[in-house]
Amino acid sequence: MLDSEHKMIEILRIINEHEKIVGSKKIAKELQYRGFNLGERAVRYHLKILDERGFTERVSNVGRIITQSGKKELNKGLIYDQVDFIFSKSEEMIYNSFFDFKNHDGNVITCTSNFKHQEGILKTIKTGFQADLAISPYVNCQKKWDDGSIKINTICATTINGILLSNGIISRPLYSGLLEVEDQTPKQFTHLISFKNTSITPLEAFATNKMTSVGDVLETGTGTIPAVFSTLPINSKEKALNILEKLKMVGINGILNIGENNENVLGIPVTEGMFGVTIIGGLTPLCLAYEKGYDLTIKSGEEIFKYKDLSPMSTLKKNVLKQGKSNVGNKVQFILSKAWNLFGKVDFDVETCDGNLITNISIIKKEDLDVSIETMYKTYKNLSEYISPYYKIVDNLGDCNEVGIATICSLSLDGILVKNGILSTPKYGGLLEMAPNPQFIELIAYNGSSLDPHVIYIFKDLTLVNTNKKGYWKLLSSIKEIPVVAREDTHNLLSLIKDIGIPIYKVGKPRELVYNTKINAYNFAVVTGSGLNPIAAIKEKGIDIKVKAVESLEKLSNMEKLT
Repeated sequence: MLDSEHKMIEILRIINEHEKIVGSKKIAKELQYRGFNLGERAVRYHLKILDERGFTERVSNVGRIITQSGKKELNKGLIYDQVDFIFSKSEEMIYNSFFDFKNHDGNVITCTSNFKHQEGILKTIKTGFQADLAISPYVNCQKKWDDGSIKINTICATTINGILLSNGIISRPLYSGLLEVEDQTPKQFTHLISFKNTSITPLEAFATNKMTSVGDVLETGTGTIPAVFSTLPINSKEKALNILEKLKMVGINGILNIGENNENVLGIPVTEGMFGVTIIGGLTPLCLAYEKGYDLTIKSGEEIFKYKDLSPMSTLKKNVLKQGKSNVGNKVQFILSKAWNLFGKVDFDVETCDGNLITNISIIKKEDLDVSIETMYKTYKNLSEYISPYYKIVDNLGDCNEVGIATICSLSLDGILVKNGILSTPKYGGLLEMAPNPQFIELIAYNGSSLDPHVIYIFKDLTLVNTNKKGYWKLLSSIKEIPVVAREDTHNLLSLIKDIGIPIYKVGKPRELVYNTKINAYNFAVVTGSGLNPIAAIKEKGIDIKVKAVESLEKLSNMEKLT
């Protein structure tokens, strides 16, 4: 059954990518390239099922097109498959982005932005190119006069990885992140997400008006911009630098920093025999529009364009960034490392139901406290099965106008299990659609991320926690991975702590897909609700809130209850 669903998702993906009528012969050939051994007859069988589900539509005897329902299903897909697909798609793009910088010809990878015409939006985006806050000034801009929509393709950072690869140099993009700039100089990465194990392209995760401050960099020289970090073998450095210099001459640059062998680069450690390269994010000029409140959608590394089909967005240049020094700044702390260290401080006693648990602290204005607590109460009353009732008001934050709301972090459960001799590893922070057939619609691995994935979902307004007319919710949740040998002991322990405020959504079986999510063999999954769900409800009400996850420790006996 799982294999069949996997094949149908891949068929949908092929039809969607072609953006035209596709026949079973073409689909079968494409599936062969992707490792699926299906003949035309088997493809037609799966297409019939897709037709019945309303995901595809037959066009005479020519072939199929994907429907809007099919596009929605593809976006959900098999979420574990989507996690693998994001990185695989990046590798495929890199392979297909051959560019001849001598003849100024070839393919480049682009980010895609779509938006309706809005007064001043193009001018805002253009200022980013004028300040050289882009990999290249060359873009493809298409306007649709019938509906007033505009599509802009900007060159993506992975284009450089592709060019280097086509010249025999291994260049692997490891992270996308937020890069702090001070006095026009890159200082250090503040947050990172690994290119692997995420259903959201990393740069897209950070592209919100609450996380970047590209406009501040333009105006004052200090702020936060998106950037991509790659590593290359040290013995290829001279050749790589030569290519990068030649790329500058054809309008492809964006290099912010080049490190030395085994040198820490802007807070990121690099292994022996490798050196790091930091490249500005291809979405950076578009972030300016986000920050000013314009409505647009962006996709990173989405399409491949012929370089000759691009033209300059701006010929004016006013460089606002300088080359940064490599071995500066504090090392980025990844969320899983932070969690491991806090696990050792979780001393919760399952017999007395007291002791320290890990908490998140979210900060609001004091004037918003009453409405925030009321929102949390209504949310818990409506979703008591899925929401933790425990919270604590935290004063003395250094700002007399602010107050903190502490909630129990779902990673507390891992700490309790570890304290009792059970190895529990936080696998993913997810967004779980609680519909008649619950399934994860987004996943970001804890391993390789410096920011709790739930914070990203909140900032990107992806949650749906408050009472709604749609009949379903989008809840923050955490997936833990535990060895099968410890399953019985885990069940016994969970039965003792079911009332402490960490909602247990499901305990999986070995090799079971849990809410459409796969974990490693010889392990099983435990899915819990996040302590940030009440905080997401507050954010949905339009209240300005700063979210800090996995932040501190608190005794359960010191917390209040939403009852």
